[in-house]
Amino acid sequence: MNLETIILNKEDGVTIVRLNRPKEFNALDFHLLNDLARALEFCSDDKETRAVVITGEGKAFCAGGDVSLFRGEDAGDTLRQLIKLMNTVIITIRRMQKPIIAMINGMTAGGGMSIVAACDLRICGSSAKFKTAYTASGLVPDGGWALLMPLLMGFGKASEMAFMDPLFGSKEALDYGFVTKVVEDTELENTALHIARNLASGPSVAFALVKENLNNAFFSLLERQLEVEKESMTIAGRTSDVKEGMKAFAEKRKPIFMGR
Repeated sequence: MNLETIILNKEDGVTIVRLNRPKEFNALDFHLLNDLARALEFCSDDKETRAVVITGEGKAFCAGGDVSLFRGEDAGDTLRQLIKLMNTVIITIRRMQKPIIAMINGMTAGGGMSIVAACDLRICGSSAKFKTAYTASGLVPDGGWALLMPLLMGFGKASEMAFMDPLFGSKEALDYGFVTKVVEDTELENTALHIARNLASGPSVAFALVKENLNNAFFSLLERQLEVEKESMTIAGRTSDVKEGMKAFAEKRKPIFMGR
């Protein structure tokens, strides 16, 4: 499979999917999201793959959407098209009848948090950092964030994350219920792969049924939420606040929002 922005490694029934834009901290652009969707479809169809690990190459898991895409005059339309691909990725993660582990290295922000939240298990390196990073730029969460994060963290904590946009670390992520386990950075890959191999050697039919049962509790809500978030992001992307947010980000200053 020819994937320019994804590295695939397969052994012992486990396929590792590595986001491979390390210079951009694995920020999500059209190419990466398209490659990620294709890689996940491969994992879903491949009979030898019994468990999947998603991680990032380099110093970050995923820094969220590539902000360079949103600096044009019609950021709303760009966001709409990008989120269509993002929604495909989230749905594919949830529909795949195999356990998926997020192996979280380094920084994770924006849409990267949505990908992590959609996975079945989340193993985190001790130095990992998280930031919602939407409203700080005049945008709104996407990728099912507004459904998945309250399910993991609780409504109050998710509201705090969305409105106040704090930077938080691995210990807080564990305390909030966002991640499953925190280990030293040097042990992250060994731990995640050990868990993945155990899952790969487990009862695959039972695991598929468990995931289906979990999905049944909220999947129709997720599909609806993804559409609502896409439309909300499109509206937000057409505001002057987003232009100011992107300009402030590039200039490394605090944005001055006017509410329009």
